[in-house]
Amino acid sequence: MPSTSVDHSTTPAAETAPPAAGRRRSKRSNPWLTLLAVAFGLFMVQLDGSVVAIANPAIGSDLHASTAELQWVTNSYLLALAATLILGGKLGDRFGRRTYYLVGVAGFTLASVAIGLSSSIEGVVAFRALQGVFGGLLMPNTLGLLRSVFPPRKFGMAVGIWAMVSAVATALGPIVGGLLVEHVDWESVFYINAPIGVLAIVFGILVLPESRNAGGRERFDIPGLVLLALGLLAVVFGVVKGETWGWTSAGTLGAMAAGLVLLLVFGWYETRVEHPLLPMRLFRSRALTIGAIITALNFFVMLGVIFFVMLYLQNVRGFTPVEAGVRTLPLSLASLVASPLGAVLTQRFGPRLTMPVGMLLQAASCFGMLTWQTDSSYATMWPPFIALGLGVGMVMSASSDAIVGNAPVRDGGVAGGLQATTLQIGGALGTSVLVSLISGKVGATLTGELTGAGVPSAMAHGLREAKDAVAMGVAPVTGDMSAGLRAAVVEGSAQAFMNGVHVAVVVTGVLCVLGAVLAATGIRRGAEQPADH
Repeated sequence: MPSTSVDHSTTPAAETAPPAAGRRRSKRSNPWLTLLAVAFGLFMVQLDGSVVAIANPAIGSDLHASTAELQWVTNSYLLALAATLILGGKLGDRFGRRTYYLVGVAGFTLASVAIGLSSSIEGVVAFRALQGVFGGLLMPNTLGLLRSVFPPRKFGMAVGIWAMVSAVATALGPIVGGLLVEHVDWESVFYINAPIGVLAIVFGILVLPESRNAGGRERFDIPGLVLLALGLLAVVFGVVKGETWGWTSAGTLGAMAAGLVLLLVFGWYETRVEHPLLPMRLFRSRALTIGAIITALNFFVMLGVIFFVMLYLQNVRGFTPVEAGVRTLPLSLASLVASPLGAVLTQRFGPRLTMPVGMLLQAASCFGMLTWQTDSSYATMWPPFIALGLGVGMVMSASSDAIVGNAPVRDGGVAGGLQATTLQIGGALGTSVLVSLISGKVGATLTGELTGAGVPSAMAHGLREAKDAVAMGVAPVTGDMSAGLRAAVVEGSAQAFMNGVHVAVVVTGVLCVLGAVLAATGIRRGAEQPADH
């Protein structure tokens, strides 16, 4: 790979566990079985992340949860996950990637069952946080295991397949979640993790090789762990609350500023300890650093756009969750093709080509959504879905390879944690920021759109208080409205929502173009040595 060559002097075998941990040489000699094994755990976590969004309304109704309480079903998971991803990778690198991957799968599975058995919203929130902790052990060690068993020339393809599994699981979530919620119950959304988790554990025990750093007696960086966890918690908390508190509120700015200060202190501290939690030397690799930025932007786009697309399809167009999920199948299928394609192109030409092409495809998708209206035909929808799926899949495989492929084998878990952390922060920002943009535009245009649709001026001004509902695509109609008035309110509200969507896609498209420019100009031509040998 021209721009993402890895440490050829450090082979996977050189940095795996001591001989006692690797008695079954057949395990180590079959990296494709390792890829298949970690795919089960990865699929479970990514599927869970997108099915929960579908289940939230049913959870709120069944457990009589307020909107604020329901937000914590998602936020508690995000906060716990963000705080533990790099720690999970470090623990795997030091004590055994196979061990911490399997512990993560087992804990995630048990926490999922506990959520389904919970009879209160407080229990759901608590076990969702526990899910996040075990997800933080699981996710980074999937890439760490792949980095330890695949030779450099095949690692890019392995990451491409890893990215394909992740993208497809995320895209399938709305369909699976919709079917389960409609035909079974919301608890089944979590129970489905049990058979997947058991299969992942059994298969992982049978085929996964143990691998860890050869050195093993380093002092664990407790101060660094505390600084990183607190900094990430504060930043992600500010992000997820920004939409409800307001992005310029003292609470939001204070949380994010405190988190950034803690992360700066963490970075300073890590350069002064002998055995850092996150070696700053990794960022000497320009490809790795840009890969981390592009990973965050990639998931900003994917999760943010999918969020408002589902609102549009379900609340504005009136499709059921299953019908909406089926209509986004072109996105899933395009991701299925694009991830291994992106890996092949990255191996041949480097991320300097693949990442910009992927970001430009996403920009084209976003700008294509400017043609969407309240009654658009499906012919205007599927081309942006295909472009988005192709772009996300290509960027995901290329940026993951740029991050983990440019880290030494001994830091494979930490690099995987860094990749997963930037992914989660980007996704949280995408959902929160784009919802805020839509909400702001809805607030500015709702009254005018309502009056333009035929709603009396006084009533239109009164309905402005319902802008938060309209920003979710919900028209504020009541049972005592006449049929004509209800139709006018629905029309005006839907148009105000589309105004917000158009602002969101313009901003997102511009960010994608900037990301393409950064990747094309920031990554050097030719081979780049890894951050550390």
